[in-house]
Amino acid sequence: MVEDEQLARARAGDAAAFADLVRAHQRSIFSIALRMLGSRESAADLAQDVFLQLHLHLAEIQSAAHAAFWLRRVVTHRAIDKLRLRPRVEMNSLDDEPEIADVTTPRDPLLQRQMRALVSELPGPARAVVLLRYQEDLDPTEIARTLDMPINTVKSHLKRSLATLRDRLGVGTATAFQELGYE
Repeated sequence: MVEDEQLARARAGDAAAFADLVRAHQRSIFSIALRMLGSRESAADLAQDVFLQLHLHLAEIQSAAHAAFWLRRVVTHRAIDKLRLRPRVEMNSLDDEPEIADVTTPRDPLLQRQMRALVSELPGPARAVVLLRYQEDLDPTEIARTLDMPINTVKSHLKRSLATLRDRLGVGTATAFQELGYE
């Protein structure tokens, strides 16, 4: 309820309420952008653009839950668009990036780095599906709505991506997947 009142105040032009709305979602949006794009600068630019779009489209946002959905959808779609514009051979490693807030640290930091690198090699839409599933903890139905793709496509991306990650990690990694939240 408080979040919906905050949204209503932001729609009415209250700059402080809009700033609070941005603060409530900035970690999640920046984190998705960073994981998708692999660059802090690109992620910051994308997050800023997404929040500018939120400001322009505040009248269309119906509730706080809708705002969270809308923000995830916009950031993932814009990140996929940016990835499509990049040359396929360019890859930025997340190995040197500092830890992202609200991410639990697995027991094996080397495995975590390896998983980040492998996830960053997935194609844009598949990477978005994996990140929304395991970072944002969305179920496949919510991912399908967020990315505006059929549920079966989401499930196919998840199945193929996890199989690819398992193959690249090698045999005997079931425990590692469970430890990192990948099933």
